[in-house]
Amino acid sequence: MFTLEQAFASLFEKNMGVRKGERILVFSDTVRSDEALSTIDADRRKRLYQAARDAALFSELSYGSGSFVSFPSTSASGAEPPEILWRASFGHSIVDLLISEGILEALIAKKAGPNQVARAEEIVMESRESVVDVVVAMSNNSTSHTRFRSLVNKAGGRFASLPHFDPEMFFTSMRVDWNALAERTGRLAARVNRADSILVETANGTRMNFEKKGRVASADDGMLTEPGCFGNLPAGEVYLAPVEGRSSGTMVLEFAPTRKLPAPIELVVEDGMVTEIRGDEPYRLYLEDKFIQNALNRNIAELGIGTNDQATRPDNILEAEKILGTIHIALGDNSSFGGAVTTPFHEDFVFYGPTVRAQMPDGSTDLILDKGRLLD
Repeated sequence: MFTLEQAFASLFEKNMGVRKGERILVFSDTVRSDEALSTIDADRRKRLYQAARDAALFSELSYGSGSFVSFPSTSASGAEPPEILWRASFGHSIVDLLISEGILEALIAKKAGPNQVARAEEIVMESRESVVDVVVAMSNNSTSHTRFRSLVNKAGGRFASLPHFDPEMFFTSMRVDWNALAERTGRLAARVNRADSILVETANGTRMNFEKKGRVASADDGMLTEPGCFGNLPAGEVYLAPVEGRSSGTMVLEFAPTRKLPAPIELVVEDGMVTEIRGDEPYRLYLEDKFIQNALNRNIAELGIGTNDQATRPDNILEAEKILGTIHIALGDNSSFGGAVTTPFHEDFVFYGPTVRAQMPDGSTDLILDKGRLLD
């Protein structure tokens, strides 16, 4: 019978390629007092936190290194984590210098300019021996689209992001054939990277056009063994940041990140931004509030295609966006994977049974997905 200890061993050895003498950090977050959670999600959050602690302990006992850090949940996925995590990951000397030069505050607020970001990278690289080698992010809110994550990678650290993770996934989508997944995902990324634009259509009324020209699609295959690697676990997607200001169409949302919506919501997109929300489901109020907080949260940030044949859960965005034959579209920040928009918000939405056509520079069309079936 496959055990949790075996799952941890697979995570650290197969996915992360942990080597003797490396410094390993696992972190999670706690529920804030102002968060309103369903009974189901509260239970998942409790199990996620405990699994993170157990993973850190397993790492300490098995590899001689396994620090654990926790902090109150951030306001949203894409928000920068607090100073305590920066210190645990980069060391006190780097963080003290970032503070003394007024950079850390700007980074955490997502207000750092290009010169400050460049200086932060310089400071980190000058003392990169202080940076941890392996980070396993088991916080509920994602740190994937943050400067914190990109600076860990800049220093050569390997970073696995598991936002909204349910420990049950260790026994389902995390038991995929990783070698076959890597091959499938790599082939798909190569096809997407030949395109200038991509058209997505689904039976529920979604129809979106994305310009890709000049942007590179990446393969998230779960093999995070090389210096500077980053990816989600469970893995299995090809993703890119579409050209800002050039996406258009209508998105019909049937799922929020952790639940099915009783009634769909329509997002109207013009010039790369959500311009209108249609529908009365309460999730609309959440999105409207995010759009009021920052207009950049309306940005069409990401297009992804799922490639994991063991992923099945539609009610958890981390696994749902990896389901083979689905696509997902994200709003908000894309600065950490080739885009130009920085904002403390990144939210993904999954669409089922899509038809995806890639338009090539010579005018030809590559039919990638036909009603959810990958044409390989």
